[in-house]
Amino acid sequence: MHWKVDRSKCIGMRSIGRGQVVALAIIVTLLARSLAAQAVPAARELLLQLDPAKTGADITLAATLHSVAGSFLCKRGTIQYDPATGKADGEVVFDATSGRTGNDSRDKKMHKDVIESTRFPEIAFRPDRAEGTLVRSGESTLQVHGLFSIHGAEHEITIPVVMNVQGDSWTAMASFTIPYAKWGMKNPSAFLLRVSDEVKVQFHASGNLVKR
Repeated sequence: MHWKVDRSKCIGMRSIGRGQVVALAIIVTLLARSLAAQAVPAARELLLQLDPAKTGADITLAATLHSVAGSFLCKRGTIQYDPATGKADGEVVFDATSGRTGNDSRDKKMHKDVIESTRFPEIAFRPDRAEGTLVRSGESTLQVHGLFSIHGAEHEITIPVVMNVQGDSWTAMASFTIPYAKWGMKNPSAFLLRVSDEVKVQFHASGNLVKR
C-alpha cells in the first residue's frame, strides 16, 4: 500500500506553526517588559523644598564649667536630588546674625570675634552628591557630601542625614561637628573659661517633596 502525502498541506502547516511561535515570542517579550516596568519604576529627580519656619540648627559648645547651647535660624533652602546617580545640587542657607546662646555678652563676642557675622552674614551647605538609597516612604539614611560655607571659606564635609518621607512631605535630621578653630575662626577661651575647638551641630528640617 502506498500513502500519498500532499506536500503543499505540510508546508502550509509548518508555515502556520512558525508564525504562531514568532507571535507568541513577541507577546511574551512585551508582557515581560511591561511587568518589569511596573515592578521597577524609573527613578525621577526629586526637588526638596525646605520650610524655613520648620528648619533650624542647634549648637552645643563644651566648656570647662558648663556646655553652651544655642541656635541659628534658616533663611532658605532647596535641594535637587537624582536617586539614579546620587547627584545633588542646591543649598541650605542659615542666617549667621540670628545665632543666640541666651547670654547677650557671650553672643556679642561670638558674632564679633568668632563668626564675624557682620562680614559674613550667611552660613550655607551646598550638597553635590549623596550615598545611600532614599526610600519613597519611610526612613532612610544618606551620607551627603558637599561644601560647608562659613566665615568666608568653604570646607568639604560629609554629613549623615536621616530622612523620613511621607507622601509629599519629608523631615530630616543630622548630627555633625564643626572644627571652627581649625577652619580659621577664633577660639573665645578666656583665662578662667576654656571652650572646645569644635562645636556640635544638630540640624533639623522639613518641607515639601516634588517629583520631576
